[in-house]
Amino acid sequence: MTEGFANAKGRCRCGRVEFEVDSIPMVTMACHCTGCQRMSSSAFSLSALFPGEAFSVTRGEPVIGGLHGATRHFFCGYCMSWLFTRPEGQGDFVNVRSTMFDNAADYRPFIETFTSEKLDWVSTGATHSFPEFPPQEQFPALLQKYADPAQ
Repeated sequence: MTEGFANAKGRCRCGRVEFEVDSIPMVTMACHCTGCQRMSSSAFSLSALFPGEAFSVTRGEPVIGGLHGATRHFFCGYCMSWLFTRPEGQGDFVNVRSTMFDNAADYRPFIETFTSEKLDWVSTGATHSFPEFPPQEQFPALLQKYADPAQ
């Protein structure tokens, strides 16, 4: 599961902002909340969670869009592609939009969140589903299952 992930690179639609990660993802996700639906102009958003120190913008300057509070959503200022999110209160992590990676097909969602807001015709194939965000006490086990699917 980790072969294509090391030193993964990505970019916005127009290519003015590029980034890379030097780590395998901690987990991959699909979020069905109405906020993600509206920000992605789609039925859900796809993302991969990484430690903050593994992520770097290598070209361009992303701008803050969407929410302007403690959780920050970053976009390309030119093409307005939603690139990544720095979630509030979760330590130094970056939630990168999986479809922005050059190898986007490798980031199949392991968990899906906010299925209570999911459009009824949508299916992601995620292994684990939650009506909202998974309870914090379940996260260590989910991360471990993602890291070692044989468990």
